[in-house]
Amino acid sequence: MLRPTKKTQFTPAEYLAMEQAADYKSEYYDGEIFAMSGGTADHSVIQGNWIAALHQQLSAKPCRVFTSDMRLLVARSGLYTYPDAMVVCGKIEFVERRKDTLTNPLLIVEVLSESTRTYDRGVKFNFYKQIPSLQEYVLVESEQAHVEVYRRVGDPSARSGQDLWTMDLSEGLDGDIRLQSVECEISVAQIYAKVTWGN
Repeated sequence: MLRPTKKTQFTPAEYLAMEQAADYKSEYYDGEIFAMSGGTADHSVIQGNWIAALHQQLSAKPCRVFTSDMRLLVARSGLYTYPDAMVVCGKIEFVERRKDTLTNPLLIVEVLSESTRTYDRGVKFNFYKQIPSLQEYVLVESEQAHVEVYRRVGDPSARSGQDLWTMDLSEGLDGDIRLQSVECEISVAQIYAKVTWGN
């Protein structure tokens, strides 16, 4: 969440109406609207590689891959946002009377940049943990070959608070990224194919 607009408070309905007419995407939380910053060429290539790899891997499964054009509502907190990639397996649960905002991703991928890295790792991850359907959260560095896969352990609806997350780390271009939630493996080299790192 970056630059709030001039008006200080909006309802979700006002936000959604404004998004429909806007030329750029914004997040919404607690009455405030925050313009989302654009990404670099490498960020865009990595995002595209993830979408392509997930489509290929999941083509025979009852799963759908969504780009950042699909909005996500974290129902428990009221956050509206646009992850770089999401996967839903089975029935898609949309916000009532909308087809552009879903609520039940199994997997979320965020490509990190200098302006979003801290937010995606911290506050945003805490929001995402509130999604009962979410099983894995993938953070992908855009400035080096570094991928973190956070995997949920335990029941997010349990009152005991035993909703724990483990993390698998891939560094360098060798090896594979294992996604248990959708039962597939994607090579790190495929994710970073044609990335220049500013060269």
